Amino acid sequence: MGPMPARLLARFLHSVQRLRWRLFRQLTVGVRLLAIENGKVLLVRHSYVEGWYLPGGGVQTGETLHDAMRREAGEEAGAVLHDLRLFGVYSSFFEGKSDHIVVFVSEDFAWRRTASREVENVDSFPVDGLPEATSPGTRRRIAEYAAGARNVSGPW
Repeated sequence: MGPMPARLLARFLHSVQRLRWRLFRQLTVGVRLLAIENGKVLLVRHSYVEGWYLPGGGVQTGETLHDAMRREAGEEAGAVLHDLRLFGVYSSFFEGKSDHIVVFVSEDFAWRRTASREVENVDSFPVDGLPEATSPGTRRRIAEYAAGARNVSGPW
């Protein structure tokens, strides 16, 4: 049998990570970004899960929420954020985790297409013309933004 394709390896490692979260890290804090400019939103497609998502990820020990968002935006989307403000705070209890997600908005940013082991693609899409494979949580956050919601709190 030949070497395992990178996508299969990434999915396997993601499954191992989810198991580790279930067993050892019951509480997580993450950040997501609504990067919206000229009616378009920046989305990423990961190598380890299907669909398009808002850029973001976990907050590291000793890192502020703002710093985590700026780091994740750069790593996942090649984005430099010129402004950043709080949009909402959400909770998810999926996969046995107690996951809390802080969503930020940036309407003034620069980005470049990037790809890595973790991120297969980055692109911007019209807020009213999202790709079919956009995740449900991503769709809900974009719809809330488009409806003028601010300082939202609730389930992911």
